[in-house]
Amino acid sequence: QAHLVESGGGLVQPGGSLSLSCAASGSIFRFYNMGWYRQAPGKQRELVAFISNGGSTNYANSVKGRFTISRDNAENTVYLQMNSLKPEDTAVYYCNAELRGYQFWGQGTQVTVSS
Repeated sequence: QAHLVESGGGLVQPGGSLSLSCAASGSIFRFYNMGWYRQAPGKQRELVAFISNGGSTNYANSVKGRFTISRDNAENTVYLQMNSLKPEDTAVYYCNAELRGYQFWGQGTQVTVSS
């Protein structure tokens, strides 16, 4: 079982940047497919970015060119670099780990983009 802890959220002005981190417990992090999801008030949770255990990435159309997902298997950590943030990026961001159909979630971190 993976225990995930997100950090790095906060308040930022439109056009600004934030970097999120998700630290995972356990010794098999390198086998997990990892993702960042977000959920805005009144909306469904949506996939923002995905990185496979082999390093392949995929992004929601709304964040392509602005967000970058990466992972450091030695540090058991996945990152989400968010640039050119927009008010519509405001949401709780969740880290997800998937392995053979089993999914694990972090507690979420709030990102607020506002002037």
